[in-house]
Amino acid sequence: MSESSRTVTKARATLSDVAALAGVSVGTASRALSGTGRMRPETRQRVLDAVHTLDFRPSQQAPSPYTGRSWTVGLMTTDGIGRFSTPVLLGAEDALGAGKISVLLCDTRGDVIREQHHLQNLMDRRVDGIIVTGRRTDPRPPLEGVHVGVPVVYALSPSTGPADISVVSDDAQGCQLAIDHLVTAGHTRIAHVTGPAHHAAAADRARYTEQFLADASLQLVTGKPHFGDWSEAWGRRAAEMVLRTAPDTDAFFCGNDQIARGVTDTLRERGISVPNQVAVVGYDNWDTMTLAARPPLTTIDVNLTEIGRIAALRLLDAIDDKPTPGIHRIPCRLVVRDSA
Repeated sequence: MSESSRTVTKARATLSDVAALAGVSVGTASRALSGTGRMRPETRQRVLDAVHTLDFRPSQQAPSPYTGRSWTVGLMTTDGIGRFSTPVLLGAEDALGAGKISVLLCDTRGDVIREQHHLQNLMDRRVDGIIVTGRRTDPRPPLEGVHVGVPVVYALSPSTGPADISVVSDDAQGCQLAIDHLVTAGHTRIAHVTGPAHHAAAADRARYTEQFLADASLQLVTGKPHFGDWSEAWGRRAAEMVLRTAPDTDAFFCGNDQIARGVTDTLRERGISVPNQVAVVGYDNWDTMTLAARPPLTTIDVNLTEIGRIAALRLLDAIDDKPTPGIHRIPCRLVVRDSA
């Protein structure tokens, strides 16, 4: 490395530094980085070598030097098994257009260090934007280290940043659909069994359930929601608890489909007919659970694919300098099967 390049790297390198080291104009360096404009391959390579030598990163306080489009977006998820991220990804790809924009999927596994590693890789690839999703609806802090000019949209798990763009499922409307369905069918002694109280999805759905029952001049049959795990085992145990406390329960509204399937297992083992004696409604519309349950579950579909599609459309708007900050809520839908 020359003495001049060592001097440059004492402070944060600029695009002018890159251009000087490569022996080109700033405009040529910018075009080389954006992949636009015609130039000799060796010229482009000199610019890239200078970027590597100087460890050049665009300043977050200045406009991005990348004036072109890479036609790629990043999808960062904490959902390693793909239960929630795969439908979101499919919806995003539908909106982005098959073959036009590539999607780079990064699994952070909920680890902050891994998230920063993936983010740096996406920045180095000069993605046009990023969609961030996860397996929970809990609000999350905004990504740190995103270059200026690279918009971010949060899907399912909203950002806590008021100026950010978030696309989420409308849990209030989903719970309204479930309660209206049960009450219209004549059920008045309804229990609510859900996941951990510290999860936003469980806390929100329990609160909305009590609110909409109150609107119908009803209350939970046991006087409170039952918080536990997002599991079939908890559904089975909770059903036993509810039936001991309130044997005349005539419906269960569950926080997810796994819990609902566990509830139907207990009811069936007790010889209780579903839905003739007790109705059961789940949440999420996870086919693996809803169709394998006996009987198949009536449930609330949270429209994950639509969340992904709308998130991608909002990202495209932001890339075109037409951002729509705030929380965008996607309606749920009631899927009626045999359990209610």
